[in-house]
Amino acid sequence: MTEPLRGVTAVILAGGRGRRMGGADKGLIPWRGRPLVDHLIDALTPQVVEVIINANRNRSEYARRGWPVVADTLSGFPGPLAGILAAMTAARTPLLLTVPCDAPRVPPDLAVRLFHALNSAEAEVAVAHDGRRLQAAHALMRTALRDDLERMLAGGERRLTDWLESRRLVTVDFSDHPLAFLNLNRPEDLQELDTAAS
Repeated sequence: MTEPLRGVTAVILAGGRGRRMGGADKGLIPWRGRPLVDHLIDALTPQVVEVIINANRNRSEYARRGWPVVADTLSGFPGPLAGILAAMTAARTPLLLTVPCDAPRVPPDLAVRLFHALNSAEAEVAVAHDGRRLQAAHALMRTALRDDLERMLAGGERRLTDWLESRRLVTVDFSDHPLAFLNLNRPEDLQELDTAAS
């Protein structure tokens, strides 16, 4: 079993509106009898030294997990970039691992593989690739990018992929974990996740 990477904080991005899920707070949706956020915490705590939860609703409920909860500093649910900015501001480590709250099957080696690729390539960001497409919300990035991200958001940037591709980026092949990036966008996706996980 690998030890947590001491220079890495993880953020669970749970700050969205959940529009396609009928407005539900996706991080608190139950899966296998427990909220999604709990599955993510279990997967991440062996890999990193600290977990931050980015949430704009139900913050007291998230805080019951014992980890810091940070809200977007920008109003109007502007998307994952705002959550990443809030986490970069709160993090005390030089690296931030990002994961979405609606993809509970986090690879057990997500952090370490992204970490090695980031350093080998001398990149600013390492992003998972599932063999078919980039999984932009599963990324490891340097918190020193905070000021650049703040400027991009102030300039109206909202697309995570566009910001990532503006940085020194390395992609990391996770095609050996084909189910890891299944996420919940619609209520019917819960059944697909259960089927894939069985």
